Amino acid sequence: MANRYDRNPFDEEEEVNPFANSGGVPPASNSRLSPLPPEPVGFDYGRDATVDIPLDRSGPTSQNTNLKKKEKELQAKEAELRRREQELKRKEDAAARAGIVIEVKNWPPFFPIIHHDIANEIPIHLQRLQYVAFATFLGMVLCLFWNIIAVTTAWIKGEGVTIWLLAIIYFIAGVPGAYVLWYRPLYRAFRTESALSFGWFFLFYLLHLAFCIFAAVAPPVVFKGKSLAGILPAIDVLNKHALVGIFYFIGFGLFCLESVVSVWVIQQVYMYFRGSGKAAELRREAARGALRAAV
Repeated sequence: MANRYDRNPFDEEEEVNPFANSGGVPPASNSRLSPLPPEPVGFDYGRDATVDIPLDRSGPTSQNTNLKKKEKELQAKEAELRRREQELKRKEDAAARAGIVIEVKNWPPFFPIIHHDIANEIPIHLQRLQYVAFATFLGMVLCLFWNIIAVTTAWIKGEGVTIWLLAIIYFIAGVPGAYVLWYRPLYRAFRTESALSFGWFFLFYLLHLAFCIFAAVAPPVVFKGKSLAGILPAIDVLNKHALVGIFYFIGFGLFCLESVVSVWVIQQVYMYFRGSGKAAELRREAARGALRAAV
């Protein structure tokens, strides 16, 4: 018969600490392990990091407002550009109706100082002659520049500073003078068929041709002619300084070449001038001008 005082099987058993000291110290009866403090549950085992995510407080309504504002600004700028283009086109049309030609500086390309567009403004049958005339203008620039070099070598060899100053004056006055006095009138004459421009060209191109011939000879008129690199001063300085003489001879050759090409240009322009009937028109304009002056 079972003992009526048998141990209740549902009663909690006495917990025994296996790590208790067994060296003579009796283990504490009914001892329990203290529970661990609660820890936050994380999915990366304690390596959680706080991430700051900025929240857009403006919302989609504010973004749409900003986009609409920028769109309106772009439309306003586009309308302003369109208005300026129309205004510029209106002025160009009015100038064209009045016979005013708007010239944009485009030459030389690296530093535009003049307007020059033979291919688009000069008739095809006159373009070759215009190009050769432009070559004589550039040739004049080269002749006067080389004249400075030759005279500078003579000055260094003891010929005096006065001839060098005259060579500088020739270049400063000759280059813009050639463009304004005879090249530009020829350009306008070919472009507009103006008889008056032809007359202006003939007058000053004859002076240009006379100067080239005078410079090629360089007679001893102005400071014994050594301010110009011509044949006479070249012979004179060759006996003293061979290098200076060579420089002067090169200048003499450049002036001779410029003179020959200039003679061909004025001959061809005159032939076109007579053949196109501009000579009679120029005489009529001159007669009308004289009559108006007399009245």
